[in-house]
Amino acid sequence: MLRTHTCGELTIQNVGQSVTLSGWLQRSRDLGEVIFMDLRDRYGITQLVFNAQVNAELCEKARPLGREFVLQIKGKVAERSSKNPKMPTGDIEIIVDEFTVWNVAQTPPFTIEENTDGGDDIRMKYRYLDIRRSPVKEALLLRARVASAARSYLDEQNFVEVETPVLIKSTPEGARDFVVPSRMNGGEFYALPQSPQTFKQLLMVAGMDRYYQIVKCFRDEDLRADRQPEFTQIDCEMSFIEQEDILNTFEGMIRHLFKKVKNVTLESLPRITFAEAMRDYGNDKPDIRFDMKIVDMADVVGGKNFKVFDDAGAVLAICVKGAASYTRKQLDELTEWVKRPQIGATGLVYMRYNDDNTLKSSVDKFYPEEDLKKWAEKCKASAGDLILVLAGDASKTRKAMSELRLEMGSRMGLRDKDTFCPLWVLDFPLLEWSEETNRWHAMHHPFTSPKPEDISLLETDPGKVRANAYDMVINGVEVGGGSIRIFNKELQAKMFGILGFTKEDAQAQFGFLMNAFEFGAPPHGGIAFGFDRLCSLFGGADSIRDYIAFPKNNSGRDVMIDSPAPISAEQLKELQIEVKKV
Repeated sequence: MLRTHTCGELTIQNVGQSVTLSGWLQRSRDLGEVIFMDLRDRYGITQLVFNAQVNAELCEKARPLGREFVLQIKGKVAERSSKNPKMPTGDIEIIVDEFTVWNVAQTPPFTIEENTDGGDDIRMKYRYLDIRRSPVKEALLLRARVASAARSYLDEQNFVEVETPVLIKSTPEGARDFVVPSRMNGGEFYALPQSPQTFKQLLMVAGMDRYYQIVKCFRDEDLRADRQPEFTQIDCEMSFIEQEDILNTFEGMIRHLFKKVKNVTLESLPRITFAEAMRDYGNDKPDIRFDMKIVDMADVVGGKNFKVFDDAGAVLAICVKGAASYTRKQLDELTEWVKRPQIGATGLVYMRYNDDNTLKSSVDKFYPEEDLKKWAEKCKASAGDLILVLAGDASKTRKAMSELRLEMGSRMGLRDKDTFCPLWVLDFPLLEWSEETNRWHAMHHPFTSPKPEDISLLETDPGKVRANAYDMVINGVEVGGGSIRIFNKELQAKMFGILGFTKEDAQAQFGFLMNAFEFGAPPHGGIAFGFDRLCSLFGGADSIRDYIAFPKNNSGRDVMIDSPAPISAEQLKELQIEVKKV
């Protein structure tokens, strides 16, 4: 070993010991007679001391050492006269006797310290340097702890980790596939899996009973902070179970992860239906760290000759506790905020419930105080509260109010990143109609089972069929989702028919699965958790990038290795691909 200790473990108990450390030089402070240096490795930072009065030659030799030089030092542990309580090694320093330069380094393009001066682009280009910084390194270590804790729990529950193929068949449902040309089968293509869905179902047919995999998946879709073209799932499937078994098993896993990784004890997770989530929060992944539920105001605002409300498909409100003190300037700014294209509202109506119990609104001309009292009663408002109202097309207004609710939660300090409020959302619609394709699409995927009591509606009213599906949501982020699967070949064939597949299409795309069902498929179901999202949630970050060792940018590029990139004409010829220049 080229070291006796790491740079993060020496304490006052080691004073007087001779030690060898190896690492990177983070910074140097030359005070003339004394040079202080910080040596860093994955485990921490240790202060080094070169003293000219003790060894002038060694001190001169050390003076040219630069940032990020790779060093081995030998010396004796001494107690620091000026201690640093913020560092685990802050009570000691190493009086250096000798050192070896393992490698010199160019001056890095940004400071490799906790608070760097590097922007996103430059840090992604030199990602291997960025990982040396504590915040990124700690994010990757947290990721490793989450993976270890997940495996530990699932192993204890008799799940078996099985790897599934990465080169598979493209399917028409869901997001776009990444495709891979086959050299040996000219003109044909593999696809990279969006999930191991069909394979884990085949493993249930194979009798594996309980499967899991921490698996890389791929989707060719537009990117944002919580999306990457390649991402990781904790993918699971179970046989001979019902929905309640899935919910209990994976509620247990989430509790285990929070306890092991964050030392947070979670209570039982509340459950709400998709319909309740849309009614009360305006979306199917509600943030329940705060209340502020959406209120339908139609029955208390109509018939007052206020055209905006009278002509609206929906009039919705939220009550913001303690916000009656919002100034006119703040309310005007909020009005402009809701009118942004991303939100899509046409305007904002407000009502203050003042501390002196008077009620004032932006539409007093149409609604006298006795009408405003009905608003207050409907919204359960009291003195000091502010009611915000949006009106318009029903679906657009509900979406806009959902965004406004989250924004006000943030502005009122109600979305603490160290508070965790998970819940289950159940009973999603099985199908959704697309005007663009003029057919039904699966809300989740074609293998999701309908609720048993709704199967009869498949023939008469498919839009009312509820899925035997469930999502886990934490702090407004969907972290996991799954369903009980169709295991009956007749029902699966009917589902394909509703989705517009001909028998030939269904056989061509999923014949292998349908054939497997001929040999006895057990009742089964599963769930997949977004592993990257879980890690960023535990770390209190909005973006998943820092929890992925080598992420892509918003254009799907790896700027460090310059990928994607053209390939040679010889490779294209081998693959029988002709590229036409535009």
